[in-house]
Amino acid sequence: MSHIVRRIGPSPQARGCQTGQNCPDIFELSDGNFAVIGTESTARLDSQLPPDAGRADYENIVVISRETLIRAKADIPDV
Repeated sequence: MSHIVRRIGPSPQARGCQTGQNCPDIFELSDGNFAVIGTESTARLDSQLPPDAGRADYENIVVISRETLIRAKADIPDV
């Protein structure tokens, strides 16, 4: 079972989240995968996926802010 190794990018508080609302986050896991905290948007976006995209029943579409991903960019490993 994997576990969280580190946060990718600055904390939500460093990005201005003080209320616990709209505080997306990205974490690197011990197995090399990433976990994302974001807004669950499967119902809204599922029908808009391109034809070559697939989503299993146990997978969800999660939205994070552009700022969250851009500020995390420096911490994302190249390999």
